[in-house]
Amino acid sequence: MAKQSWITRNQRKARTVAKYAKLREKLKAEKDYDGLTLLPRDASPTRVVNRCEVTGRRRGYLRRFRMSRITFREMASHGLIPGVTKSSW
Repeated sequence: MAKQSWITRNQRKARTVAKYAKLREKLKAEKDYDGLTLLPRDASPTRVVNRCEVTGRRRGYLRRFRMSRITFREMASHGLIPGVTKSSW
């Protein structure tokens, strides 16, 4: 489980990105790069990290299921993810 402070920080970054999204698009369309540099650093969408919805882990993230590979495997083994079965050949 990730520290709560890391999860909270990432949520704050996501809110900042949403807040400045329209302004960033407008500045980019006008090619006003000086104006972009005046925005907060966390206003950039690349600062937001994909994190597991269950544990908050950032590595091994599966976008389709919005969780880490470890959590995905545990939940799939317990049958908690619809449509996912363990493969065998």
